[in-house]
Amino acid sequence: MEYLSTLNINNIFDLLGTFAFAVSGIRLASYKKFDLFGAYVIGLITAIGGGTVRDILLGVSPFWMHEPSYVVVTGVALLATQIFKTGLFRWGKTLFLFDSIGLGLFTVVGFEKSLAAGYPFWVCIMMGAITGSVGGVLRDVLINEIPLLFRKDIYALACVAGGIVYSVCHLIGMSALVTELLAAVTVVIIRIIAVSMNIQLPYLK
Repeated sequence: MEYLSTLNINNIFDLLGTFAFAVSGIRLASYKKFDLFGAYVIGLITAIGGGTVRDILLGVSPFWMHEPSYVVVTGVALLATQIFKTGLFRWGKTLFLFDSIGLGLFTVVGFEKSLAAGYPFWVCIMMGAITGSVGGVLRDVLINEIPLLFRKDIYALACVAGGIVYSVCHLIGMSALVTELLAAVTVVIIRIIAVSMNIQLPYLK
């Protein structure tokens, strides 16, 4: 029963992260004047890119090839951006908000899938960061922007921090739900604090 409960929570986190990242990709594509199909493709790649790279590194088939819900959720995200575009697009921080939420949720998903595959914590932390950040990298490359991961922004490091929090919570025996929420919230809060207080990594000179 506990396994099924955890599995359902993981699925919810996965789909919420997919929706959040898809919205961030679609919204950014709209600024580049993409058509509806192009915006959908960018949203889908943003949502599944990190998890695809993770699964390839773990030696398993990409997750979205076994479950069509990710394709459907991206379509729902596209529909939502069209219905609520006045509110969403008028708010300048929408992209940042959805990107941060997706980053936190996907970090947790990547960590847990790697942990379930039997990998040590340091690998799980790396896979969580890859799951959370690579989709955004692919999005930025396709729309001809410098990826956030390669700029001064605290981005992948937020994923690493979330993975460390997950590791500590798991080791001390906290419940799965609390562990997941704390790890995801850690990533989101670090991103918010870093951007609002202009905390950045130094340039390479």
